Amino acid sequence: MFTGLIREIGTVVDDRNHILTIRSSLKPEIGDSIAVNGVCLTVTEVLPDGFRVEAADETRRIVPPEKLRGRVHLEPAMRMGDRFEGHIVQGHVDTVGTIRRIERGENATEYIIGVDPAQIPYLVPKGSVAVDGVSLTINEVGTDWFRLTIIPHTVENTLFGDYRPGTRVNIETDLFARYVDHILRHRNSADKQMGWEEIDAISMSF
Repeated sequence: MFTGLIREIGTVVDDRNHILTIRSSLKPEIGDSIAVNGVCLTVTEVLPDGFRVEAADETRRIVPPEKLRGRVHLEPAMRMGDRFEGHIVQGHVDTVGTIRRIERGENATEYIIGVDPAQIPYLVPKGSVAVDGVSLTINEVGTDWFRLTIIPHTVENTLFGDYRPGTRVNIETDLFARYVDHILRHRNSADKQMGWEEIDAISMSF
């Protein structure tokens, strides 16, 4: 599990035989999970100036190739006892979005990101989303887009400062929204009527 708070910007310096070599000051151990631009990958080798991770066929099928090249966001998985910040992030990419518009203001920057309309139910106004692994708050949701308002600190300390209209980004929607939707769909498909008591119980469990 991750929190969506980027610990470092590393650099993918090699990619061959499904193995990415990443230059980084992080000191993981073999078998550790690292989120690379929001993608949970397993460390297979530790190097003096970084580490290697394996990106399987399924990962490469979903994730745009440019998201596993050049500079990338890095976040090690949480350890027991770590301070919890950001929001719960699994490192699973649900869809790929595209930056449609960037509007720079005096003390914040607006990013409008286009997504598959099928993902809109899991993008909640004032809820959380992970974009290339960065935990962010959604300000507004449309039929096939959502809007983020990002403070200068985040823009300066992540790759968001490099993004332009047309940039593709990994999107992980809200875990709880996906779980609730899954439960409701399967309850309804079983022709079982759900009452408010059950809905409250599901809400309280999260």
